[in-house]
This record gives sequence, C-alpha cells and structure tokens, in this order.
Amino acid sequence: MPKRGKKYIEAKKKIDATKKYSPEEAVKLALETAYANFDESVDVAVKLGVNPKYSDQMVRGAVTLPHGTGKEVKVLVFCKGEKEMEAKEAGADFVGGEDLIEKIKSGWLEFDKAVATPDMMGLVGKIGRILGPRGLMPNAKTGTVTFDVAQAVKELKAGRVEFKVDKAGIVHASVGKVSFGPEKILENIKALIETLQRLKPASAKGLYFRGMAVSTTMGPGVKVDPVEIRTLLD
Repeated sequence: MPKRGKKYIEAKKKIDATKKYSPEEAVKLALETAYANFDESVDVAVKLGVNPKYSDQMVRGAVTLPHGTGKEVKVLVFCKGEKEMEAKEAGADFVGGEDLIEKIKSGWLEFDKAVATPDMMGLVGKIGRILGPRGLMPNAKTGTVTFDVAQAVKELKAGRVEFKVDKAGIVHASVGKVSFGPEKILENIKALIETLQRLKPASAKGLYFRGMAVSTTMGPGVKVDPVEIRTLLD
C-alpha cells in the first residue's frame, strides 16, 4: 500500500470506517474532507449486482449530468460533408476524416471524447487499437456513433459522462467538483443512479445496488448504505 500523507490521515479520522452513510451524509463528508489546494473532482464508485462476464449483464451507457462535470472537454468528430459544419457550429474542437485518422496514427491524442458518423466507422476502426484502450473509441451504445453530431457534441460539452461496469461489477464516474457544493453533487449522483436503474439487466437477480462510495481526487472514500441508495430514485 502507498504511504499516506498527514493531511489524508487527518481527513480519514473524520470518517467512521465501520459506518455506512446516507448519500447526503457521504457527499457532505467527502467535501468536508477534501484538503488539496486545487478544486478536486468528486468521484463515485457504484457496486452493482451483475456479473459482467455474461454479455447480458454488461451495464454500459452514458448520462448527461444536470450540472456537468466541471471539466473542459475537448471533442473530436469524425465526419464528412455537411456534417463537418454541423459539428463545428455545435462546438467541436476538431473535425475531419482521414486527415485526423492519420494524425492519430502518428501519436496525436489531444482530445477527451470522440464522435463519429456511422459512415466513418469503417475508417475509424483502423485506429481502434489506439482509441479503444484509452476509452476514446466512438460507440453506438453510448451515443457517440450518430448522424446527429450536433446533439452529441453539445451533450459531451455539457457534461455527458460515459460509463462501463468493470470486471468487479463496479461503475466509476466523475460527478463534479468540490466547488459545486453538496446539492449539485447530489443531483448529479441522482442522475447517474437513475440511469443505472434504467439500464438494469433483466437477468440481474437479487439486490442491484450493492454499495457506493464517494470520494474526492485526493481524499478518502465514504461508503454509502446500499439500502439508502434507492432513496435517490424517489
């Protein structure tokens, strides 16, 4: 385990490790224990009652957070023809086709999200090995393979977060910045939980929301009572 600094240890003392908090209490504690001299991100990890090794229990999707993530997102769009102007007018930072693909092949990756029109996916597939491992590959399931590039760009710029359950059945997502305050963070978490509920696989049995933890970039995690997570769906 990495050695923890004094500030982390002091922050950790404020959290009862034996207790599982309500979502409201967890968010409040996470923000109170943030100690870095920059505006830390607030992250959640949601444990789901699914087994991702089965394709019918894979939970993957996207949610547009009502208050965004607080991060500036650079969006690249693979398209051609009239769609190029549409993407630029919507606020895309980089727009193009084969020229961008060649640039990426050369090692350029100065963007955060990528969108592609369906007719470009044959070309984009050639750089799948570059984009895929970095989470940059456009995907129809997350709405980033679409002819409605304007809508996709606007949503990504506004704070659209893509997620995919990992091998342990956990979904990780950034839900804002410490400066947002507890109310906005809670509303963003609520939007994520509602989306995860809609995506619940029919084959998932038993308790779906098994646990959740809220943390800041540098701070300790605060565990949420699984039963209390459902209060966010009311």
